[in-house]
Amino acid sequence: MAINTNKKRVLVIQPLHPAGMKMLRARDDVEIIECDSLDENVIAEAAKDVHAMTVRGATITRKIMSQAPDLMVVSRHGVGYDAVDLNTLNERRIPLCIAIHSNMISVAEQAIALLLGLAKDIFYYDEVTRTDDWGPRFPTRAVDLDGKNLLIIGFGRIGRQVAKRALGFDLNVFGYDPYVDDKILKAANVEPVSDFRKVLGDMDAVAIHCMKTEETTNMFSETEFKEMKRDAFIVNCARGGIINEQALYQALISGEIKGAGLDVLLDEPSAADHPLFSLKNVLLSPHIAGVTVESTQRMATQTVDNVLRVFDGNIDPECVVNQSVLSSSG
Repeated sequence: MAINTNKKRVLVIQPLHPAGMKMLRARDDVEIIECDSLDENVIAEAAKDVHAMTVRGATITRKIMSQAPDLMVVSRHGVGYDAVDLNTLNERRIPLCIAIHSNMISVAEQAIALLLGLAKDIFYYDEVTRTDDWGPRFPTRAVDLDGKNLLIIGFGRIGRQVAKRALGFDLNVFGYDPYVDDKILKAANVEPVSDFRKVLGDMDAVAIHCMKTEETTNMFSETEFKEMKRDAFIVNCARGGIINEQALYQALISGEIKGAGLDVLLDEPSAADHPLFSLKNVLLSPHIAGVTVESTQRMATQTVDNVLRVFDGNIDPECVVNQSVLSSSG
C-alpha cells in the first residue's frame, strides 16, 4: 500500500498511556505506527520513513534513525536521554525533546520518602511489629528530620521540588549546582554551596538530583564517604554510577555513613547477589521514582505534545535537550 504523504508518520515505541494515544488519534494528519519491541532491527524496520519517534525504554541508534530520512523529532517519555544517540540528532539538526514537566514531583516525593524511611527506620520497625516480641524496638533507632542539614546535589527541576518539600519538614537545605546562579537557590530559601566536599562533614543527608556525566560519574566514592558524618544518609534518585557502589557498600558496613536510599543502580536490573541487597540499612526501588499513576499520564501527554508542536512549528525550547539545533531547524 502506498504511503499517504499528506500524513506525518509517528512511530510509537512501546505503548503510551491512553491519554497520549488519544491525542495522536485526534489528529487527521497523523499516522500511527506502533512497535512494542526493544530489538534494534525490529525498531529499525518499523522506523522506515517516519517523521517522529516516541521513546520509552528503547535504545535509539544511528542505524534506527538512518531509516527515517525525513525524521523531524525524537520525543522521550521521561527526562533521561542517555539511550538516544544525540550525536546523530545533532548532525542532522533534529531536536530531542523530553517530558520535563511530567515526573519532577513524583521523583521529589520518592526522594523524600526514601529519606523519611531511612530516618524513621521504617522497614526495621515493620519487621519487629510482625513478631510476638517487640523488645527489639529499643534502643531507639529513629531520628527526626526537623532541624537537620540536607545537601541537594543538582538544583534543576527535581532538585527544586525536593528543596520545597524538605523545607516543609523544617530541614536546613543547602544546594550545590555549578550551573545554576546562586540567586535562584537563595530565592528558594536554599543556601548555595560552591564546593560540596567542604560541607559534607556538616550534612545529615545528601540527595542526588544531577545528570550523570563524566564530571559526576563516581562523584561519591571513598573520599566523599570518609568526609560524611557517621549518622548521615545518602539518597540517589538520579542515575546509577554517580555513587560508586563498591565504595558505598564499604561505607555502609564500616559505619562511615548510616544508610542509603537508592532508586537507581549502575546495572539495571542488577544481579540478585548484589552486595548492597544484603544490607538492612539500604532502601531500594527499581528505578521507579518518576513513575506514578499521575506521572505516567503526564509523560505520555507531554511526549505527544512535543511531537505535535514540532509538526505545527510551535516547539517549546524548554523541552529541547539539544537547543543548538533550533537556530537552523526552521
